[in-house]
Amino acid sequence: MIESMPRPALYAERLLSYYTALGKAPDVPNLLAELAVALARLTDSQLSQVYLLDDTHTQLQLSAQWLDGKRIAGGDSRFSADYADQQLLQYCLCQNRVLAIGDLFSSPYDTAFLPERSPAWRSLLCLPWQDARGRTQGVLLCAGRRSGSLAHFAESLQQLGGFALSQHQLLCRLRGPQSEHNRVRSLDYGLIGDSPAMRGVYQLLSKVLDNNVNVLLTGETGTGKELAARAIHDHGLRRNKPFIVQNCASLPESLLESELFGYRKGAFSGADRDREGLLDAANGGTLFLDEIGDMPLTLQAKLLRVLQEGEVRPLGSTQTHRVDVRIVAATHRDLLGMARLGQFREDLYYRLASFPIALPALRERADDILVLARHFADKACAFLTRDLCRWSPEALKSLRGYAFPGNVRELKGLVERAVLLCEGGELLPEHFNLGTSATTLPTLLADNGALSFRECMEQVERQLLLQSLRRNNGNQTHAAKELGLPRRTLLYRMERLRISSADV
Repeated sequence: MIESMPRPALYAERLLSYYTALGKAPDVPNLLAELAVALARLTDSQLSQVYLLDDTHTQLQLSAQWLDGKRIAGGDSRFSADYADQQLLQYCLCQNRVLAIGDLFSSPYDTAFLPERSPAWRSLLCLPWQDARGRTQGVLLCAGRRSGSLAHFAESLQQLGGFALSQHQLLCRLRGPQSEHNRVRSLDYGLIGDSPAMRGVYQLLSKVLDNNVNVLLTGETGTGKELAARAIHDHGLRRNKPFIVQNCASLPESLLESELFGYRKGAFSGADRDREGLLDAANGGTLFLDEIGDMPLTLQAKLLRVLQEGEVRPLGSTQTHRVDVRIVAATHRDLLGMARLGQFREDLYYRLASFPIALPALRERADDILVLARHFADKACAFLTRDLCRWSPEALKSLRGYAFPGNVRELKGLVERAVLLCEGGELLPEHFNLGTSATTLPTLLADNGALSFRECMEQVERQLLLQSLRRNNGNQTHAAKELGLPRRTLLYRMERLRISSADV
């Protein structure tokens, strides 16, 4: 069995000596090595490991290790994304909980990431490595060859780790800024792409992971705003709490209000019981409000109250209660312009836009088009349980030159359709229904020089209508509003120009 904790006076003296050693560390590698030594010797363990999260919180790296009295170089073992293959590390990171196992032989956890040694590891202590503000920055781990609990060391080791993190941040500042490319790796948060525009998005996302600031995601339809919202939640402090999605354009005002705020029995006809709203369901987590620009003005005032005071009053109730919800909103509309026209509350806009992040259109990240296309094709082939399709140079060239008014969502649909049409194992240009919107207006007119003026104008009008319909996911009412047309006029022009739902 592991010996009991050393006498308080002796342990305190040892602990103080390691605080001193950490304070004298000349650089980051020596600091992390000293911390690994302290963890092993204070707990009388044969192994200690120090793991650090990178700036984007998508990769966990073994940064220092002490094994059987020797310093072992870290930096080779990395676990990315949700660390799902490493149950112990995932538990400490996602739950922010200390895990102490007195006998690994009877434990269900996989410890294959620990160094193979004889005799085998029997005891283990795994701690979330947190800074002074309670933000998890990594994991501290100790393991021994004798059974017995190491839990009584947890509090003092966490305090020592917090001091080491303060020193780590100080040394990083003294070292000076790193290059943008090194600080922001193209670890995609679930997004795909390594273009300069997307690296800028990753950089902005990394800034809000450990902060509860409200985020407003802007960009054209189909640019991946919901994926970005999920990334903020899944890689942030609230990742082990609910992530709730509500599209504000999908419900009429009365239903949207009861959906968000809930109601009490008897609040309206049919309310035969109390029902909590999405704000309560997302308590402690994140509520993603998509198409926030379509939220009615009267409901915007109630949402503003939630953002300012953190209070919710269900329909039919005279009492308010507090909720702790992070709001991430998204829109493809110009909210500030709408606010100036009285169509959106200006005070709500500034509350939501504490930290705006603009998702680039696909035409602004041309380097990512082929990467995304291959990704979607491979996924479609896997879903259909068929061999991966080859790409002809002509097909790649045609995609590269397309404007993609529907952005990534349109590309995904085009590729999935092409995979279904492909029978010879090679994707060809004819498998992609790119239509006339693949070209710009000057190119369109140049390629159709034999057409009459009226025919050319019909081509241009058809292209504009298709682009608007695709931006609005085929919603004719929204497209008509965007184009400034009555819906009946839009339907007439769609019929005249032979635009069907299949074209959209």
